[in-house]
Amino acid sequence: MEIANYIIENNTTVRQAARHFGISKSTVHKDVTERLEQVNPALANETRKVLDVNKSERHIRGGMATKEKYAHQGE
Repeated sequence: MEIANYIIENNTTVRQAARHFGISKSTVHKDVTERLEQVNPALANETRKVLDVNKSERHIRGGMATKEKYAHQGE
């Protein structure tokens, strides 16, 4: 539940939460999508909303990272 609250409050990605808590992203994803559903369905629902937004924006962040990478290579 602590991970889910962190994701909701800080609007973070699974990777950012995993880095913050020092665990794998697979564990974070399983905790907030499967295990949390059994413990606290309402909190799981709120977390799912944040994760869905992150998933829909994922391709944009990836493109921006690639653009940054190649922008600095010419220097």
